[in-house]
Amino acid sequence: MTVATALVIENDPTDDLRRLGEWLTEAGLELTVRRPHAGDELPEALDDYLALIVLGGDQSAYPGPGGEPGAPWFPALEGLLRKAVRHRVPTLGVCLGGQLLASAHGGLVERSTSGPEIGPGLVAKRDAADNDPLFKWVPLMPDVIQWHRDEITELPLQAVLMAASSRYPHQAFRLGDRAWGLQFHIECDAAMIEQWAASDQAGIDELGYDTEAVVLATAELLPDVEEVWQPFAARFAALALGTLPDADIPNPGTARTLPLLGQ
Repeated sequence: MTVATALVIENDPTDDLRRLGEWLTEAGLELTVRRPHAGDELPEALDDYLALIVLGGDQSAYPGPGGEPGAPWFPALEGLLRKAVRHRVPTLGVCLGGQLLASAHGGLVERSTSGPEIGPGLVAKRDAADNDPLFKWVPLMPDVIQWHRDEITELPLQAVLMAASSRYPHQAFRLGDRAWGLQFHIECDAAMIEQWAASDQAGIDELGYDTEAVVLATAELLPDVEEVWQPFAARFAALALGTLPDADIPNPGTARTLPLLGQ
């Protein structure tokens, strides 16, 4: 079968592809969306896909009090993320998706002791980002949108930190030579933020924020987010399509080998 599309896993109906989907398709990448929250089954392998994209959601990447997964499909999804990294399938995990990428490879995700992080934010690139095929063109302190209570407290041993912030040090990382996890959001539009604000009044109140101010400030930030992250998405699509220059891709012979953690 000819590989034609990227596989997108939507974990929560409130966090779909939105602008990220538009950027990827504009860059020539076709997308197949599976919604396990609505009963879609996950594939056992990624042989038929150019890339894997895992979106965010309200669930937790770590087990509940009784040891149950944050969602019934998370064990299978983590297995798919391990296969993606092992077989060098370009992978992008956003917020919860990034946390699942980390936990699938031995990282630790926990409820943050720093409290929720909501609304417009800045992250700072780390030195390793200067040699990264996606991050090296990102500004030193790019604008991002935050909306999370959990955080990656320990990265996988093989991860390379791409971006950090003072309260949440693990904002972006790379595993192998073509898998990235982001703690922040780049896919949001104004309507999505309005929906999140309406359903997370408790988080906004905990921070002492005004709901309308959060929505307005985030909406005003969207052009700056697009300026940075639309080209980032286009480079990811080019990597998946095989059109990114070879010189921009890390040499797999020098990449650290990842241990086999399960599937």
